Amino acid sequence: MQLTPITWPRLAEILAERVATTPPPGPWWRVAVDGAPAAGTGNLADALAAALPALGHPALRVRAESFWRPASLRLEYGHEDVDAYYQLWLDTGALRREVLEPLGPGGTGRALPSLRDPRTDRSTRADYVQLPPGGVLVLDGPLLLGQGLPLDLTVHLRLSRAALERRTPADQRWTLPAYDRYAHEAMPEEAADVLVRADDPRHPAWTG
Repeated sequence: MQLTPITWPRLAEILAERVATTPPPGPWWRVAVDGAPAAGTGNLADALAAALPALGHPALRVRAESFWRPASLRLEYGHEDVDAYYQLWLDTGALRREVLEPLGPGGTGRALPSLRDPRTDRSTRADYVQLPPGGVLVLDGPLLLGQGLPLDLTVHLRLSRAALERRTPADQRWTLPAYDRYAHEAMPEEAADVLVRADDPRHPAWTG
């Protein structure tokens, strides 16, 4: 697979232009930036969301971690259970119900930007947002592919195992086996519409 060097700002611009110049699959676009936290998914998603309004597409920015299940459920098997992290932390039902389906064909455009603060484990009490037709959901987070989530454009930030180990904080390295499993089962490099190699944060490369 041939990857082309690019800068992060230019990548955000290209993705925004792709959305702006491609007929939408429905009234709204649902875009996901997938990858381990160490890959910097949030930074790319923020840049993409910031670039869209100038092209006539308002953006709704959503972070997957704000749709984690309550701590009482996701930590039921302990604070460092790899299988739970892989399968149970993200409340895919709530994400579908409150965000993805309202912004899909036949949806209302009324979406919830966040459900729960991942640090306090309390409801964010966020107000629903009415995203006009032509608007774009920009979602980021880990382990998003392979779960059957209804998404229109997916971007995967790939880290080699060595880079993932190097850039993951020590207190989060227990999650690394989940990413090994993800790579084997979900095969995000093949499933994503756009693949970005992010081993060197200063010099990404991409294909898509």
